[in-house]
Amino acid sequence: MRFRLATWNINSVRLRLDLVSRFVEAHRPDVLCLQEIKCIEDKFPELELRALGFPHIAVAGQKGYHGVATLSRLPFALIERRDICGRGHARHLSISLDGADGGAKPLVLHNVYVPAGGDLPDPALNEKFRHKLDFLEAMEAWFGAVRGKAKNRMIMVGDLNVAPLPTDVWSHKQLLKVVSHTPAEVERLERVQASHDWVDVMRRHVPAEEKLFTWWSYRNRDWRASNRGRRLDHIWTTPALGGAAVSMRVLAETRDWPRTSDHVPVIADFEIP
Repeated sequence: MRFRLATWNINSVRLRLDLVSRFVEAHRPDVLCLQEIKCIEDKFPELELRALGFPHIAVAGQKGYHGVATLSRLPFALIERRDICGRGHARHLSISLDGADGGAKPLVLHNVYVPAGGDLPDPALNEKFRHKLDFLEAMEAWFGAVRGKAKNRMIMVGDLNVAPLPTDVWSHKQLLKVVSHTPAEVERLERVQASHDWVDVMRRHVPAEEKLFTWWSYRNRDWRASNRGRRLDHIWTTPALGGAAVSMRVLAETRDWPRTSDHVPVIADFEIP
């Protein structure tokens, strides 16, 4: 089973439908996971996206905020829209991809959008930051309770809104007190990763010593010159799929596109045994 998987925080799918089309035409993903679609299901541009070659679509939408969608050329079954932190937010979808060998366990793909957390990294003074920490703790408890770590075939992608490594931000020292790279967030994301022995696919292909970013703020007038980026978008697999991602690319060039998202797509090519 071979397929190309892409993840992209699109920051409003209706506003940037032309960019999705441009990306799909250039890179031909088999599965595209979008986050922050910012619309309810009834307003999701399903017909336009089907016309791009995605006959299979699952959407968890929310008016004006959040929302995730998974588009696929491959048949799938919808597994779950999970309210991870009990706030009624549309931040998760999981699907089961068909096409695996008859004797193999299902291949489950999770599409996740972790809360951004606001600006103040103090859970006592900033409810949004408290929510983010609670969300990560809920993810840890969820995946920690799933049995079969060694055999489960799962992929998790999305905007996890945490840059865990010092090389995942433009300045480790200067961002230690900035939301997305604080020790409280990094520690919790590490616990999520450990809860099911998740493999960081991106860092399997780019050494941890090298800088790697997927997000550049709109506030940077010349994002290339300043390069003040962060790696907020991730692709993880369970150990059973540890070597299945045979390539990975961060498409930084899309940050130059007109009216683009502040996030860029990440692509991984999979060969599933």
